Amino acid sequence: MLSDSLPYMTAVFYKFVDLPDFADRREKLLALCEYHNVKGLIILAKEGINSTIAGSKDSVMTILDYLKTMPELFDLQYKVSWSARQPFYRMKVRLKKEIVTIGLPDVSPTKGAGTYVSAEAWNELISDPDVVLIDTRNDYEVELGTFQGAIDPKVKKFSDLPQWLDAQEVLNPMGGQKKPKVAMFCTGGIRCEKSTALMKARGFEDVYHLEGGILKYLESIKPHESLWQGECFVFDERVSVGHGLIVGEHELCRCCRDPLPEGAKSSAQFEFGVSCPRCYDRTTQDQKERARERHKQTKLSKARGEVHFGMKKFTK
Repeated sequence: MLSDSLPYMTAVFYKFVDLPDFADRREKLLALCEYHNVKGLIILAKEGINSTIAGSKDSVMTILDYLKTMPELFDLQYKVSWSARQPFYRMKVRLKKEIVTIGLPDVSPTKGAGTYVSAEAWNELISDPDVVLIDTRNDYEVELGTFQGAIDPKVKKFSDLPQWLDAQEVLNPMGGQKKPKVAMFCTGGIRCEKSTALMKARGFEDVYHLEGGILKYLESIKPHESLWQGECFVFDERVSVGHGLIVGEHELCRCCRDPLPEGAKSSAQFEFGVSCPRCYDRTTQDQKERARERHKQTKLSKARGEVHFGMKKFTK
């Protein structure tokens, strides 16, 4: 793990819990984060909270301590990493229908999810040939790294996963055969909690998910004992991390905010701050011109020692 002597602490946390008054909590939480110069994103919904925030250790701990004063979040768990610079440019507290969108309102981990498996016990589980191992993340995330033997659904977004699951013969045996054992994993644990809840709702009995997600595994398991291959994409300016949560070598496209594919910088479709091979065909010339202007203003702001937030992420 990166040393806590570095100035910025990043905390990742979520909890599925009934929050009927979630909208009423937004303003105070946003004001508290801004007062303490904490940046990042907090999502609130009726089904709970999901967040990544960063700032000084004292500031981030102040926010976490505040959240824990809420009876529903008294036992909130979080994962921490450290960086030399602030990984976020702004603070947002958003209200949504789901803290992670799968598009099935009746599916909730609070009604039943898979069995947690610790990072230390994960290798044994996924080495079982009878276990179907599924990576629940998006295709561009899986491209950077995954577990040996994992199935990549090649989905563009999490809400595509249910349809993919429906189409898999191995998960839908004919003739009354028993459904297989299934193990699922994701970055921090939130998506596989919801996906295993979906599997349980569909009648699967032996369903497991990696406790704490890939990040906990990379933090806990030594490289020579690991079944992980590559790096893990993270949704902040670090882009990717490896074992020990050491920041990886990948970079973001400043237009679509996805990681740059291998060889992207040598492509004719790559222009810093404007496009990459992933998004080149999905933006108009007008959007590219506006991206160039944004990049120009960003460079001017840096030269003046200011922060320029620029345009929002390109919407796919």
